[in-house]
Amino acid sequence: MVHLDIRRASPDDAEELCELLNEIIEAGGTTALETPLSIEELTDWFIAGESALTCHVAQAGASIAGFQFLSLYENLPEGWADIGTFSRMSPKIRGVGTALFAATLSAAEELSIEFINATIRADNTGGLAYYEKMGFRTYRTLENIPLRDGTLVDRIQKRYPVKKI
Repeated sequence: MVHLDIRRASPDDAEELCELLNEIIEAGGTTALETPLSIEELTDWFIAGESALTCHVAQAGASIAGFQFLSLYENLPEGWADIGTFSRMSPKIRGVGTALFAATLSAAEELSIEFINATIRADNTGGLAYYEKMGFRTYRTLENIPLRDGTLVDRIQKRYPVKKI
């Protein structure tokens, strides 16, 4: 198993994160994002912008194996935040998402977040399984959301209660 160092992302990481994310976007089939992001967009959306709450990276040696963020993008109730998780396609490193979630959950507690929302494409079986494994549970399905090419894909919304009741 590869050793992962988990740390907060900084704007200095944006270029490598952008490369990682854009490779996933270009491969298609997993993320709702369909257009590659610029370094500036990635920095604004995930690291240092008005909606960005926290972003962590999983460092494997000299390269970043993945990242996870909390943000305020969706029309969610007060006390909720969105999560997104991306890990490098090649080389694929097991355990990146699990390691990142521990840091993200700690940050959510510090920010007094009550629920974390994950919105996952219904055809992203890996993403659905990951969030289910982390303890997220489905609470709503958004049906027939069109992709840029017109293909209709459901979005599954799962939530995680930060403070266990």
